[in-house]
Amino acid sequence: MRVAAIYDIHGNEPALEAALSEIQKERPDLIVVGGDIVSGPLPRATLERLWQLGDRMRALRGNADREVVAAFDGVPFGEQQPPEVRAATQWTARQLDSSHRDFLANLPPQLTIPIDGLGEVLFCHATPRNDEELFTHSSPEERLRLFFAGVQQQIVICGHTHIQFERFLDALRIVNAGSVGMPYADQPGAYWLLLGPDITFKHTSYDLAEAAARISASGYPGVQEFVEENVLKIPSAAEATEFFEQLAAKQELR
Repeated sequence: MRVAAIYDIHGNEPALEAALSEIQKERPDLIVVGGDIVSGPLPRATLERLWQLGDRMRALRGNADREVVAAFDGVPFGEQQPPEVRAATQWTARQLDSSHRDFLANLPPQLTIPIDGLGEVLFCHATPRNDEELFTHSSPEERLRLFFAGVQQQIVICGHTHIQFERFLDALRIVNAGSVGMPYADQPGAYWLLLGPDITFKHTSYDLAEAAARISASGYPGVQEFVEENVLKIPSAAEATEFFEQLAAKQELR
């Protein structure tokens, strides 16, 4: 079994299409979608493109998918959600119908898949116990020991922070797949993983101007900011790491 792992698409269907085109050349047995699928400018097209993969695709739930389902169902937002996040989540929910909602609502929080050369691999969105917890390649070891306590597998694939990296915790190998649709890296594009018999970090370039034009026509709230900061130009991994470490410190104080 060989697996491609694509995480954090965030409704960027042009980036997804580019990644899938390159993935098909690798001929993996399965594509694992690691959550945060639809929260972005082209949610319906993104999800329906994944559905076209049929049983070659398995997906798990991210925090943004959970929030979109809640918005679809009319669940009130928590007070901690910024107004712009509420607006984007509600807009995303309005683009979907009940079939999209039910698919997202029924996604599992984790998947465990046997992969050639790697054994049983655990896939989760953020950490095995929570879909919002934050860690980076520079997080203190004690935080990782808390987050990954009790994990039986020797490899965990995660996402959520949109930064490709790997960490080792004793015999445990923790790998962040990065992001297809909203990466934080040295250059724009779609970031993903190929697994089996080892783990390979992958980057796929695509036509950014064409993607920007299509996304700009979507009507997504704050679409120009999305295009300028997540497609044409992107934050660096170093900038994002510093931001997430500051945010993680605030999480620990709650």
